[in-house]
Amino acid sequence: MIKTVLQNITTLLEALTRELISLHLWQVKTPSVAELTSRAPFCCDTLAFEQWLQFIFIPKLTLMITEQQTLPSTIALTPMAEEAFKHLASNNEALLEVILKIDHTLTMQGK
Repeated sequence: MIKTVLQNITTLLEALTRELISLHLWQVKTPSVAELTSRAPFCCDTLAFEQWLQFIFIPKLTLMITEQQTLPSTIALTPMAEEAFKHLASNNEALLEVILKIDHTLTMQGK
């Protein structure tokens, strides 16, 4: 895997974390094991999308990068993010931009 992709994704995950914190969407308390192990896409039946990003997506991609595993190349977080964060109105622009960049970087890595 190209090292710059790993570096770019690491930087984007850090930016995603900063955006979630700045919008007060970052949680201190970890959801229960049952909530984290839902089989529904994005754990949508047990977690808010920001919780899924914080407790599943960011840690999983970080682990994959650390272990130099192949990152997913077919991903589309942006539509879910647009729906989940529409209540933030104009405050969601930077957050959505980071998520779009993650989608684009992962999707374009193999092309």
